Amino acid sequence: MAVGQTPAKVNLAEKLALFSDHWAPRIAGRYNGNEIRLVKASGDFRWHSHPETDELFLVIEGTLHMEFRDRTEVLGPGEMIIVPAGTEHFPRVPEGEVKLLLIDPADTPNTGDPATAFKPLNI
Repeated sequence: MAVGQTPAKVNLAEKLALFSDHWAPRIAGRYNGNEIRLVKASGDFRWHSHPETDELFLVIEGTLHMEFRDRTEVLGPGEMIIVPAGTEHFPRVPEGEVKLLLIDPADTPNTGDPATAFKPLNI
């Protein structure tokens, strides 16, 4: 947020209602070089890692399975996980849809690879 800019609340439910595609993050806000991304997810994403940065996943609604090479963590509403930099992970939603809030440094590719990433859009 720029100096002197007036803070304004963001309604996550309203922002999530603006799109329907899965695994395509939308930027709901920015702060200190980070992006607050909203994502709707269903089915499988892909194995990937982010060599330079940690990644925070916060479940708003639904159930997310976060697979690692040695285990799976199952997250429900109000639960979060921080995936350390360089850690391979595989987000999946075996049933239904999940609504997520992610925090990433600005311009971090969601696949870990700029060539295959979905460029987040502002909402």
